[in-house]
Amino acid sequence: MLPRSLPRLPAITAPLGAVMAALIAGCSSSAAPPAPGGPAEVGVVTLEARPVTLSAELPGRTVSTVVAEVRPQVGGILRERLFTEGADVKAGQLLYRIDPAPYQAAVDSARATLAKARANVDSLRPKAARYTELAEIKAVAQQDTDDALAALRQAEAEVDAARAALDSATINLAYTRVTAPVAGRIGKSAVTPGALVTAGQATALATVQQVDPIYVDLTQSSADALRLRRAFEAGQLRQAGRNQAAVSLILEDGSRYGHEGRLQFTDITVNEGTGTVALRAVFPNPRGELLPGMYVRAALQEGVAEQAVLVPQRGVSRNVKGEATALVVGADNSVEQRVLRVSRPIGDSWLVEAGLAAGERVIVEGSQKVRPKAVVKPVAVDSKVAARPAAASPAPGV
Repeated sequence: MLPRSLPRLPAITAPLGAVMAALIAGCSSSAAPPAPGGPAEVGVVTLEARPVTLSAELPGRTVSTVVAEVRPQVGGILRERLFTEGADVKAGQLLYRIDPAPYQAAVDSARATLAKARANVDSLRPKAARYTELAEIKAVAQQDTDDALAALRQAEAEVDAARAALDSATINLAYTRVTAPVAGRIGKSAVTPGALVTAGQATALATVQQVDPIYVDLTQSSADALRLRRAFEAGQLRQAGRNQAAVSLILEDGSRYGHEGRLQFTDITVNEGTGTVALRAVFPNPRGELLPGMYVRAALQEGVAEQAVLVPQRGVSRNVKGEATALVVGADNSVEQRVLRVSRPIGDSWLVEAGLAAGERVIVEGSQKVRPKAVVKPVAVDSKVAARPAAASPAPGV
């Protein structure tokens, strides 16, 4: 059974309320922000418009300027191989020797046939001359004269045929000496002495390639080629020079090739499967560093933007929509957020297409301390230092 009445507690309502009020007052006073100490100091870079050479990095492969397959033009037993695999050879240098015996015999036979035909002509020419004289005085029948002249012409034709046969046999004999068709570097030999080779065989005896200079075949998307053409027509870009565009190479190990090349030609047909256009550059290769078939990346000079505006990458970030943005300090030192359109990185900066203009000040240091419309104290920062990424916090990607 519950008691009818509970004992009355001491009256502490008033003191407890005073304590709680004091605690609440103390907490609220400690959470209050400190008094502002003036505008926040930020580092800014003043943008400038200047000429910038634009380049595109394209994938490619090295290709020999000349490739000549060494093939036998006559058949026979290979007697000698007279070169070192992988060495440089000169045009006309003797590479292989095919057994010349049967071809020498053919030359001797053709020479004898020619001599016989000439002797026959020597016997028929006086006879034809005598018959011609006798025919004039009607001393012989005209038919006999005609037969003598026809026999002489036939003998002379046989001399021409024998001479041609001798020339052919001499050429075949020369073909037993297989020489280098061009100067260059010769590869592995596909045959050894003692092998039987035939004229026009499918397998080449060896391959000679010229690698100095050397070609680099590149591919560029047709969309990029169209964009460049329109930029040139609109006057936004100009040619990098009167001569062919300069090209530099980045090798497979990431190192830069020491010699500069030139763009030789651009194909006029777009590959339907890949949507790319073929380009070819030529590079000097005096030390043979570039070998045919190597994968490389080529930096191709596309043109010069006369009034390019570059913004340091440290001054660019992304908003929630993925758009590139930058904080700009206005004439009254108030902060404004701009949405940018950037096209490509150039060094440690971005090339700005829209959103910023020359002469504007972009915040590159202390942007985390300010917000749009806030008043700041701008301090000029060297553009080269601003473009260099900080060690602790890398520049935001765009």
